[in-house]
Amino acid sequence: MSTPDPSLNLRPNPQRDVQLPVCGAKPASSLQAISPRLRPLRIAVVGNHLPRQCGIATFTTDLCDAIAAEFGAAGLSVVAVNDPQSTYDYPARVRFEIAENEVSSYMGAANYLNSGNVDLVCLQHEYGIFGGKAGSHVVQLLQHLKMPVVTTLHTVLRQPDEDQRTVMQQIAARSDRLVVMTEYSSRILQNVFGIPGGKIDLIPHGIPDLPFVEPDAYKESLGLGGKTVLLTFGLLSPNKGFENVIQALPHILSRHSEVVYLIAGATHPHVKAREGDRYRLQLQAMARELGVEKSVAFVNRFVSPQEMASLVNSADIYITPYRYEAQAVSGTLAYALGAGKAIISTPYWHAAELLRDGRGVLVPFGSQDAIAVAAIELLGNESERQSMRERAYLHARPMVWNCVAQAYMRTFVRADIDRVQPVRLGVMPQAVEKCTASLLLSA
Repeated sequence: MSTPDPSLNLRPNPQRDVQLPVCGAKPASSLQAISPRLRPLRIAVVGNHLPRQCGIATFTTDLCDAIAAEFGAAGLSVVAVNDPQSTYDYPARVRFEIAENEVSSYMGAANYLNSGNVDLVCLQHEYGIFGGKAGSHVVQLLQHLKMPVVTTLHTVLRQPDEDQRTVMQQIAARSDRLVVMTEYSSRILQNVFGIPGGKIDLIPHGIPDLPFVEPDAYKESLGLGGKTVLLTFGLLSPNKGFENVIQALPHILSRHSEVVYLIAGATHPHVKAREGDRYRLQLQAMARELGVEKSVAFVNRFVSPQEMASLVNSADIYITPYRYEAQAVSGTLAYALGAGKAIISTPYWHAAELLRDGRGVLVPFGSQDAIAVAAIELLGNESERQSMRERAYLHARPMVWNCVAQAYMRTFVRADIDRVQPVRLGVMPQAVEKCTASLLLSA
């Protein structure tokens, strides 16, 4: 398989004209700010950041890029969390680094953030990226911050253990606002953790603004001309369930012999540190045993955004066969939806919400037979596949990063106003809709 051309032009498909809804938020320049501040709001994002290879790092980087593009970068900085024995060549926006397992490092970060250069902290929370039991070290940071905190929750557990419950409740208590990416996560926070709904904002996972295109032109750049492409991408780990798609391939190939299953992504660094590339090797061995090794291709690297766009645009069907229901968010699923892909997925929480109303096909966990049937039916019904693609693409337009950046800014301003002028003093939530970037991140 040839290496994709990173300069590939993502041109719109001339054969289809999908009418797009506009982003709900007004452009920053047209909004009126109301705030007690006389200067821009300075924001520090705390979380992983590229070039660290993980989903949170990608999200943090994309969010910061979107905020900078929409509002300017002068007041934006990052505090990055490093995993043990790792160092990274960060961009200039990363001003401070936390050593994951060192409590003193979290205290140092709090001192840095309190030093007078930051007005609001946006914390990216995932249990596994912070040190201590259930990531409890991050509570030490939050306890000492003097400014408003907005926390994005990437994992919300329906059945937390005692340590996870305690950490989540402490984070919620020390955050001015909480951001979740699904309605289901919001309900869990309220019903399981007792967090008031008025403290929670629903902002979808951001996606790049890709054109609606047909796959064939992109297949040529990947050396897949004439093939029908099933795609899965993301960091590899055994909970992803990719083996179920490989086990479905003999049945799929009996009806569609031109199919190739493309698995794009490096092994997750934490998994690789524990067990190397064992999962990938198991998948390759399974493909050989089933006689489908020529129909399975691996892109064994952490791909660039340009290459990822090429890979996703080449796909006829995108598949997320994850094994467990309690997956609150999948950035790769959101990406595929935003690219207008026909999607097959197991019904984990994010998929069940994103793919309802005919925007995808849900199949039972662990069922290679159901995956095979769904793929065969979609590949055999082009009109339905195209209709599904258009429904997905249109639904995802409010998820593009500029819209998400605007939504985060409204949440930041609301947290800032509520801290300085609480609602009881007359600043009502409706007023926040009129707040914007004349406050935020201007030079």
